[in-house]
Amino acid sequence: MTLVINAHIHAVAEKRDLVMAELDLLLAPTRAEKGCISYILYQDNLDPNHFMFQEEWESRELWQDHMQGPGLQRWSAKTAGAVAEFTLYEMTEAG
Repeated sequence: MTLVINAHIHAVAEKRDLVMAELDLLLAPTRAEKGCISYILYQDNLDPNHFMFQEEWESRELWQDHMQGPGLQRWSAKTAGAVAEFTLYEMTEAG
């Protein structure tokens, strides 16, 4: 069964452009990672500081490889102090 991730990122308002640029840099490399089925970035229409990744992975193990990988480590370092809140939801199909 596939794993669906919803990752909510709330940028500090004055750092929004930095956060968005760094999130954009994750798209192509992550989509090429083993196990990534889809990786889509959204921006909230009412709150431009709120971003969400909707991800689908072949397994939790492959998603964990992504989370520990160099792309996310780089993102964390580059956006230190620029993210007000980061929340992850791990989901599987209920029906």
